[in-house]
Amino acid sequence: MAFLKSDTPADLLKHLLVIAAIGATLLVGFFFVYLPMTTNHGETIVVPKVTGMQQTDVEDYLDERNLRFFVDDSSYNPSIRPGTVLTQDPAPGERVKEDRKIYVSVSMKNPPVIKMPKLVEGSVKNAQMILRSYDLIVGEIKLVPDVRQNAVLKQLVGGKEIAAGAPIAKGTRVDLEVGDGLGNQEFAVPNVVNMPQDEAATLLVGQGLQVGEIFYQEAEEGQTDGMVVKQRPVPAPGATIRMGQLVDLWIAGRAPLKTAD
Repeated sequence: MAFLKSDTPADLLKHLLVIAAIGATLLVGFFFVYLPMTTNHGETIVVPKVTGMQQTDVEDYLDERNLRFFVDDSSYNPSIRPGTVLTQDPAPGERVKEDRKIYVSVSMKNPPVIKMPKLVEGSVKNAQMILRSYDLIVGEIKLVPDVRQNAVLKQLVGGKEIAAGAPIAKGTRVDLEVGDGLGNQEFAVPNVVNMPQDEAATLLVGQGLQVGEIFYQEAEEGQTDGMVVKQRPVPAPGATIRMGQLVDLWIAGRAPLKTAD
């Protein structure tokens, strides 16, 4: 063990040099021999193209090339077969190390469910743009008699109205009923006699008519204040009216007092 003795400064220096040489040898061996052998340093693989393939085939395909994959996104397109790989990262042709994970997005089997947008009261042109932005299909556009030209009056799915906010799957066909702007089609004069004034006004407006002049007269036996006792035009057999026309009303009771401004 005479080698380990440090009787003189020269012996101490010699020991330090030996220790430093051993440390340097270990470092060189670790970084330039061990690590390259265990990590295949410098060896890379060209990333193959997997877009367009079925997800079920990708795992074996990449495993044969010492690569892996992970699905990190998905989207729905009715024209693309479910399970089809849509995108990949890294891109084909890039060089990566073995066992590298390839991130892919795939086509969904079932469409995602969203909330039905509100289309009623807006224009048909705006409704079409909204439907497309929501990945919904513009269905039949049916013109119906109404003075509100090109205004969406109803939104329907499968012949039934669907309310704004109701769940609906992307790719669903949505039909629209739209006002034709004519409003000149004749229909039978609605009868509002014996109805409360507010209900009569609501019925008339709902049929595209307007409340005309209001006249008040003393209530007779069997009549209550606020009841419609007469109207013009009269709802006689064969009597017709057009949208937008006025209907005058006679109301039982006294006129309400006017308040000062």
